[in-house]
Formats: sequence, structure tokens, C-alpha cells
Amino acid sequence: MSETMNNAEIAPPATPETPSGKGAGDENFPVGSFLLPKRLRPHVATYYAFARAIDDIADNPDLTPQEKILRLHGFDAALQGKTGFDDGYDKAYALRASLKATGVTTKHGSDLVAAFVQDAEKNRYATWDELLGYCELSANPVGRFLLDLHGEDKAGYRYSDALCTVLQIVNHLQDCADDKRSLDRVYVLGDWLAEEGASIDDIDCEAMTPGLRRVSDRMLDGCDALMVDARKLPAALNSKSLAMESAVIVHLADRLIKLLRKGDPLASRVALSKVDFAAAGLRGAVGGFLAAGRGAR
Repeated sequence: MSETMNNAEIAPPATPETPSGKGAGDENFPVGSFLLPKRLRPHVATYYAFARAIDDIADNPDLTPQEKILRLHGFDAALQGKTGFDDGYDKAYALRASLKATGVTTKHGSDLVAAFVQDAEKNRYATWDELLGYCELSANPVGRFLLDLHGEDKAGYRYSDALCTVLQIVNHLQDCADDKRSLDRVYVLGDWLAEEGASIDDIDCEAMTPGLRRVSDRMLDGCDALMVDARKLPAALNSKSLAMESAVIVHLADRLIKLLRKGDPLASRVALSKVDFAAAGLRGAVGGFLAAGRGAR
């Protein structure tokens, strides 16, 4: 997308951002926590700020799909260094400078833009493979960015991709009712709903129907399968700091899967507690420190 754009094709608004008020504290996982090297945390914060800005655009119910795409294309063009954009795209320019300083590819930013453009254009997913394809753009670049930032071997992408995809899918299940109500966006798989005698309309109910529960469990089964690789990530990393952070997130992902199997996101919010974060932090930090550099098996 970004490689073929030119300024003549883009006329985005001067104030493209539509802040939702969400921040790092609203995420299911730590963003640039104290476990990471102090010198790298500003780069993580810059990447997150870019991701948050374009995510807010994609999730703004008051914008038309065309308006979203125009803004998103502008962010990607600025990230690629194209001229003609003002301070409204400062988060894209800041990320470009950060990536240049660290030698990390802009692809990890552009892929996020492509995911959010897809959100503006597509609001239903029929198959597991379709959903995995979306996660490849919307979630996996985050892990790949962190690995590249820490100078890790790209062979570790396999494990970070698995973890990031799981985090994305459990987030879809957590927010399935809000996504449908506010954005008419559904990531619960259409083919599986049909197979289980359910429908997209079941998401509007006050509690999960038996069919919707079976589809949710099937999606969580897929997450459990991905966690086999995800749990190998800390040992595949050389950086003890990143291994510790990754191990914490692995524990949080495992906990979220269990909570979603027991809970009902239509009836009440299914979310991690402070105790969950504390337990994952302790176990993950110790386990990640010991696992770093041992190699994935």
C-alpha cells in the first residue's frame, strides 16, 4: 500500500487523530514496562502511541469508512517520509525517526495501518484462516517490532506471532458485544456459528447461547494450540529483559483463556484482575529470566 502512494493521491485532514482516551493501562498486557531496558522504553512508547492513534481512528463510530481510510493512509504516508503532512501526523513522523535510529523496518508500522484499513473495509470473518490473516497484520507486527528492537533473531517471529495472535483473539472475544454494537464488527467466525446452530444475532443477547458458547470454546481451543509455540518465546530470546516481559505476557494470555472459558463476556466484563497481573508478573519475571537464551524446544 504505502510503497505505491504519492502525495497527489492523498488529501487527508490536517487533524486526523480522533483520540478515544484509551492508553497503555487499558491493555491486557504490559506496554514498555520496567522489565525492558530503559534505553528502549521510549522507542516502545513511540510505537505504541502510533498504534493507539491509528487504532482510535479505525474504531471511531462517527467516521465513515472512507474518512478512516483517508486518515490511515495519511499516517502511513508520513511514516514512509512523504512530505506535505503537518503536525497532525507527528506520531507517524516520531515513529519514523525512532525506527531510523534503531534500524527497525517501517513495515511493522505499515502492517498495522493495513490492518486498520481492513477494519474499515471488512466487518465479518467466516473462517479461522481468515481471522489468522487479520491477526498477521493487526497483532503480530507488535511482537516482531519488539524482537527487532532488541536485536533478536527473526526465527523468534514464529513464537511471538503465536502469542500476539492469541492476545488479539481473546481481546475479540472479550469485546465481541461492544464491537458489534458500536461498530457492527464481528470477529466471531461465521462458518462456525452456522455449524453450531448459532448466528451473529446471538451476540446481541444478554448471555451467551449454547451455540455461541461452543464457537467461543472452539476459538479458545485454537488459542490453546497457538500457546504451544507462544510458551517457547522466552527461551527463544537472548535478551533477559525481553524474555521476562514475554513470560509475563504468556502467563497473562493463559489466564485470559481460562477466564473466558469460565466467564460470559455478554453478561459481564471478563478481564484480568490486579491479582492476575501480580501473579503473572512474579512468575513470568522469574521464569523468563531463567529461560532466556536456552533455545525453544
